Amino acid sequence: MQKRHITSLISQNFGKFASKEFPKWFQKVVNSSYVGLMGLDMSDFHAPSTYKSLNALFTRHLREDRKFSLDGSAFISPCDSLISECGTMTEDYALQIKGMRYKCDDFIGSEFTQEEKNVVHNGTFLNFYLSPKDYHRYHIPTNLKVLKAVHIPGKFYPVNMPSLKKRLNLFIENERVVLHCETTSGKKFFMVLVSALNVGVMQVSFEPKIQTNAVATSPQAYKFENVFLNKGDDFGCFEMGSTIIVIAEKGMLDLDVSTGKDVKYGQTIAKVH
Repeated sequence: MQKRHITSLISQNFGKFASKEFPKWFQKVVNSSYVGLMGLDMSDFHAPSTYKSLNALFTRHLREDRKFSLDGSAFISPCDSLISECGTMTEDYALQIKGMRYKCDDFIGSEFTQEEKNVVHNGTFLNFYLSPKDYHRYHIPTNLKVLKAVHIPGKFYPVNMPSLKKRLNLFIENERVVLHCETTSGKKFFMVLVSALNVGVMQVSFEPKIQTNAVATSPQAYKFENVFLNKGDDFGCFEMGSTIIVIAEKGMLDLDVSTGKDVKYGQTIAKVH
């Protein structure tokens, strides 16, 4: 059996601490300290003291869902995050960060056919970095059908800007969940959830069999026939900050956002064709 990487063990142990419900007075101290230390904006959420564990605070729901464009051509941000990089791929290469590119075929993984991967060559990519202060839930960016999901076990290196600048192929090394999706107009794209240090779990609500940071040592594929999700649907969360990457086929998206911009879930960031 393959030995688990130290980053996996650190993340799993942190997850146990974060999930523990301490006495109410102490939990209040833990939560308020985290909010102050990380600079969380809690204006859209309940008071920090109402969450029974640090993990409950991490995975908090909005008090009221945000409004977003119902226009079918509006592609919305799936999360609150920083656009750490975005643009047009060169064949099957995208940017991890300026000056450091990675091979998307390797990132998407061996459980997809070369034909499925070829569709997004020369397409568009968007990297969404969720810091520990951000809202940790993720949502569907456009009406879609999920064709397949693949859980790829891996490491749990940090995905913050310093780490992205110094570790080549970080996204390929880290654990991830790859969703292969199709828009209502028939265009294909991948939406990839990437783990990070202290991300104990990446939830995928429509497929509870996917158990991240667990004992799996090889990729697990899940095929679907009738999984349709609507724009804005909440389909899970990171239990701490991490990264979402969208890789779309050429001509599917006209971006209305640029590298270095902060975005909010529900904000229109591209036009879908």
